[in-house]
Amino acid sequence: MVSQHGILLAVSIISDHFGPLVSKVCGCLLRHGALSLHEIVRRLELSRGQVKNSLLVLIQHNCVQAFSTPIGSSGKTGTVYLAIFDNVLHRLRFSKFLSVVRADIPESEALLEGLLLNGRLTFDQLVWRTISKIPDGSPKPTREEIRMNFNKLVYAHYVERCPKPEPFFDPLIDEQPTSTRKRAPRAVETVLSLEQKVVRTAALSDAEKFSEIPYSMDESLNAKDDDHHAVAGGKRKHEALEVDEEDSIIAENEVLWRANFERFIFCLKKKFCADRKKAKLKVGTLAIWEAFFEANVMNNDNKTVTSPMNGILERVGQKEGGSSMTVDQIISVLNDLECISTTRDPEQFTFDLNKLVETCRNDEVESLMKKKHGQEAYTIFRLLLKQAGPVETDEITDKTILDKQIVHETLYKLWKDEYIDSERVPSAASGTGNAQFFVWRVKNTYREHYIDHLYHAALNLRQMVNCMAELLLEGTKDETKLRNRKNILILALTRHDESLMVFHDF
Repeated sequence: MVSQHGILLAVSIISDHFGPLVSKVCGCLLRHGALSLHEIVRRLELSRGQVKNSLLVLIQHNCVQAFSTPIGSSGKTGTVYLAIFDNVLHRLRFSKFLSVVRADIPESEALLEGLLLNGRLTFDQLVWRTISKIPDGSPKPTREEIRMNFNKLVYAHYVERCPKPEPFFDPLIDEQPTSTRKRAPRAVETVLSLEQKVVRTAALSDAEKFSEIPYSMDESLNAKDDDHHAVAGGKRKHEALEVDEEDSIIAENEVLWRANFERFIFCLKKKFCADRKKAKLKVGTLAIWEAFFEANVMNNDNKTVTSPMNGILERVGQKEGGSSMTVDQIISVLNDLECISTTRDPEQFTFDLNKLVETCRNDEVESLMKKKHGQEAYTIFRLLLKQAGPVETDEITDKTILDKQIVHETLYKLWKDEYIDSERVPSAASGTGNAQFFVWRVKNTYREHYIDHLYHAALNLRQMVNCMAELLLEGTKDETKLRNRKNILILALTRHDESLMVFHDF
């Protein structure tokens, strides 16, 4: 369940991009979960047409997924709509996604930009948009050139075919006891949210998602059908999606493409981990670390980075001083960096991104404790985090070597901020009667609490940026000062989003 400040942040993003009416519908879905068209109309007291158009916009921009599900006990199925919170947040990162492709496939950046701005487009519409953006008098790319650049994005998994428009999903069947279904190994059992389950149900297979556009298919399309390509500026017309009046079923007659957010988040996660460790490495070690990430081969695992030894050697040799390094030296450094050889192929090395991300999360929370409550809070919270269980007050005093009064005051501050929990435990010592003492532990929900603070901070920064933008529109004498403040706030929001990704997306 998304926290209150998370919902407010998502509503703010949608309101800025699509207006207050669409943001009302999105907020309703985020607060109440999957709803039918009739239920949304009843809750918001808007017209059926207004809600329908808002849903079309949200589906077009990948912020809502429709699915059919049993309604009541009659066995009939109906269409309900579910807001995809993660995809709403990803709208903050479009510039970062573009920078990933700019560094990898610069000739395809304009195609990705079209998908990010328009949500979902057919290849015909992408061709039309790309050609229309070329200034008069400049050489325009051919359809075949655009197809080749687009296929590069597909091959790198930066874009994908859109999911099923309305898959069938029954929550009751999905939640039946494990004994009535095929029992999965305990190690791989994970609790998925409704959003994750629906997204998985709607997803196509990898072979379908990343099926490139062949030359023959490209030739069969009519590139000069201006009526068919009338996208008009930034957004695809809503009429391109047909809505069934009875069941509000979204029907798509052509292959639609969209940006693959999951792939971009993995690229940003990989870059974050590489940069995080880079600052602490020596010159020789740094070259091997960079070479390891540069030699990364594509895999379906978003938790690790895997690179072949041949690729690492090739890239190390291209760096300053790398040609003098021996294979044994490189392997020794890789082991020190926790890049281990895989059991299936000893010539491949793997680094666990999640392990480093976990360390970064703990460091960030501990850093907040230090800034907010001082060194004592940092020391106590770190101890409780490492113990991963209840710790008695006197034991905390002994292990931290802090004054007992300071320990009590600090524990109270952390408890008040809802980062730790306390419990009265009866003393087991003989002859103590009804004596009790307190034990303390880190709350299981402390990360959710911290993420909510991150949402709140991001919301405040966005509101301040919008306030500066409104003042600039009004026109004041201090326009330069306001513009500088706005740029500083935007930079702060960009940096803050990195923390948000560490806790929510990575």
